[in-house]
Amino acid sequence: MKIGVISDTHGRLDPRVMEVFRGVDRILHAGDVGGEEILVELGALAPVTAVAGNTDGFPLAERLRETEILDLGGLRVLLTHQVGDPERPSAPLVSLMETTRPGLVVFGHTHAPFDQLIRGVRFFNPGGAGPRRFSLPRTVALLELGPAVGIEARFIPLDSTSAAIMKGRHS
Repeated sequence: MKIGVISDTHGRLDPRVMEVFRGVDRILHAGDVGGEEILVELGALAPVTAVAGNTDGFPLAERLRETEILDLGGLRVLLTHQVGDPERPSAPLVSLMETTRPGLVVFGHTHAPFDQLIRGVRFFNPGGAGPRRFSLPRTVALLELGPAVGIEARFIPLDSTSAAIMKGRHS
């Protein structure tokens, strides 16, 4: 199962996202959407599950929940906007994780790409896809989920500056 993962669009959907996400089975938006039109555009590609972010206002925040629990490709996924420090998640998040037992926690808020296994749970942030924040790259991600592959993740830079930043981090 191929999943497009995006966060922190803040009302701006880069046209490159539509190219990158073409052919995905599902799209996860980890909050700070910025407007219903973003979800409508993404929904033209695949079913979208989104959560409310801290900057999402009415009417979007009225419709979206703070967390979503999904079973995708045999994997329990917890989708939320903020986790705080993945090494020391907030008490409410820890409680939710104890009851739902996700194998993957997808989050946003920081605008920084993140992918780390912590105490048996994979924490994943696709990075920010909207306007650039600080010197962080603008990215989305693709996840491949399934029994044969487990979880394969790939961050996709949305512009040449972001590609250069990502290359510099992995050199």
